[in-house]
Amino acid sequence: MKQILVAEPGGPERMAVSEVPTPVPGPGQALVAIHVAGVNFLDVYFRTGLYKSDRPIAIGSEAAGVVEAVGDGVTDVAAGDRVAYAMVRGTYAEYAVVPAVNLVKIPDAIGFEIAAAVFLQGATAHYLTRTTFPLNATHTCLVHAAAGGAGGLVVQMAKAAGAIVIGTAGSAEKAREATALGADHAIVYTEQDFEAEVKRITDGRGVHVVYDSVGKTTFDKGLRLLRPRGMMALFGQSSGPVPPVDPLTLNAASLFLTRPSLGHYLQPPDELRWRVGEVFEMVTRGALRVRISGSYPLADAAQAHRDLEGRKTHGKLLLAVR
Repeated sequence: MKQILVAEPGGPERMAVSEVPTPVPGPGQALVAIHVAGVNFLDVYFRTGLYKSDRPIAIGSEAAGVVEAVGDGVTDVAAGDRVAYAMVRGTYAEYAVVPAVNLVKIPDAIGFEIAAAVFLQGATAHYLTRTTFPLNATHTCLVHAAAGGAGGLVVQMAKAAGAIVIGTAGSAEKAREATALGADHAIVYTEQDFEAEVKRITDGRGVHVVYDSVGKTTFDKGLRLLRPRGMMALFGQSSGPVPPVDPLTLNAASLFLTRPSLGHYLQPPDELRWRVGEVFEMVTRGALRVRISGSYPLADAAQAHRDLEGRKTHGKLLLAVR
């Protein structure tokens, strides 16, 4: 089978299509024929070596496809089932062996593209707004990259919870997109000082929570915008990693800082299926808009990474494997 592997960390050009043996499922595992793989910044972090991995580095952590075969002891899924999953690396491939407990069946009303586009980022938006800092109508939140794949879903789920949503975006076009997704206010951070704008919008009170996937360039200002006992939920670092933080910085307003990981909020099987099931249900009834910015052949994965890192997207990028 074909699989994208990285021999040594580096730029997008390091990703190469390799011919490798098709895996065989062992006990508790399923062999999935991948139809569509999601492209995420998580993949970039592994490709560049920011997140450590054995060589060669298997890229991709999200996919939708069909169960081809199952190993001993697997009863929850069977050959022919349409499934999706995340947080098991190696999805830039034609086949993958996956622990069966990590698989979620795709509802009939949802296609492979939508399932692969919403699984990881939808579950991320869900845990951030429902569990990490459970929003309600009394809250005001700041969402960075509010027109991006994850940010746009956070905006929608925050609004569904009743919160006031302030979003930042890199261009006027993306700011309009954030507003269309439900943001009450959209700030073009390349033209305006988002710290000053948030203070103006909130009459100096600040926000209850910052959902930050950008990292290095937004973190410090975000901390200064939190109300007493507010929370910084740093769930990405598209601009680079945040330098070490002195805990006394948080003492100024009794702040909370968390660096959550999706895997810790998708404990299989119950939490995983509950959380992703709610995401799929929102999509099915039209309460969650899933935007696909582009789809690329598996062999063009490097270009997908260039477009993602170049901030040329307004939604999800996918690899069409089949």
